[in-house]
Order: sequence, then structure tokens, then C-alpha cells
Amino acid sequence: MLKWLLIAVVVLLVAAPAAGAATMTSPENALLRQMNTVRAQHGLKPLRFDTRLEQAARFHSREMLSNDVFQHGAFASRMVRFRIQGTLAGENLAWGNGALGTPSGVVAAWLASPEHRANLLRPSFRRVGIGELTGSFLGHGGVRVVTADFAG
Repeated sequence: MLKWLLIAVVVLLVAAPAAGAATMTSPENALLRQMNTVRAQHGLKPLRFDTRLEQAARFHSREMLSNDVFQHGAFASRMVRFRIQGTLAGENLAWGNGALGTPSGVVAAWLASPEHRANLLRPSFRRVGIGELTGSFLGHGGVRVVTADFAG
């Protein structure tokens, strides 16, 4: 089985905090638990799930999967469209299958990249939305496409 993982990162300054609650999918929940386990290991507070960030993240994952592209795209415009507020926003992307598409595989890859690690372990990021979808992507089947949108 082919195993692929690609990741990307972006950070953006935005306006004041927003919160919310919604239902996460099981894979999104597992990824959030893994992210918060790593944050706890570094003495950081856990990320809280945010509805608007989740909507933005799922929208972007769906867009990447549908268009067979792996890029942040118009991140700032997406944050405005979904009314994301806070002092800072950032985004980590990943796609992979097999072990690399699991929550621990995605988080390990993010930790190995300085920019992704910075987003994941940024103390000022307190909220997150995760969009994780599975499908055929860039010629590979059973791929998980992940967007994690952070805000502080």
C-alpha cells in the first residue's frame, strides 16, 4: 500500500475572539485528542473546538478533495467568509493514507516541520476547527485530507 503525507502551513492576523460548539466526526475528534495530548506534553492548554473554524476547515478540505489540489488557497478570504475572529489565525494542512493518514501520523508530521509545529504548539492559539475527509486524491484512493484552522 502506498503511503503519502504532505503538509502545509499558514498564519494570519485577524480581529477579536469567537466561540462555539458543534458535533465533530470521530476522525476529527481523534485528531483533536492527539493534538491536545502533544500540547499537554509541552505544558500547553488544550485547544477548544470552535464551530466557525470547523466550518471553514471542512469547507477547505472538501474544496481540496473535490478539485484535487493541495494548497491553502485564499486563506484570509476564507477566514473573513466564515467570520473567524481573534488576534491571530493559522492553518495546517495534511493528506495521507495508511499510517501517515492517522491522527498520530499527521501530528508527527506536523511536529517534524518547524512551521506546523509552531502552529500546533503556539500558546496563543486556543481554538481549532478540523475538517477531515476521505476519498480519492491526486490519484490515490483512501486518502485523508485534513485542514486544521487555529485561532487565538
